[in-house]
Amino acid sequence: MRIWFKTFKDNRMLKDFMVEDDSEETRTHKIFNAVEKACYEFDLSKPVWLDSTVREFKRHGKARFTQDNFVDEIDFSFLEIHVLDED
Repeated sequence: MRIWFKTFKDNRMLKDFMVEDDSEETRTHKIFNAVEKACYEFDLSKPVWLDSTVREFKRHGKARFTQDNFVDEIDFSFLEIHVLDED
């Protein structure tokens, strides 16, 4: 599984980070582990998965985390997570 994380501000990509996970973990565990790695890479607190975020992710394989998803203040508009391919 490959998951691409990107931060955006004013419709410009600021940073991106790719996580590849070929482990035998479940899809959910792979995604949560990837979010944790990306947050460490971007020096962010882990975002909260709101119901709307979960629905968007299930429907499209990608989701956006805005300020509403973070406890701490963020210096970008949103963090996007996008599953590129799965095993």
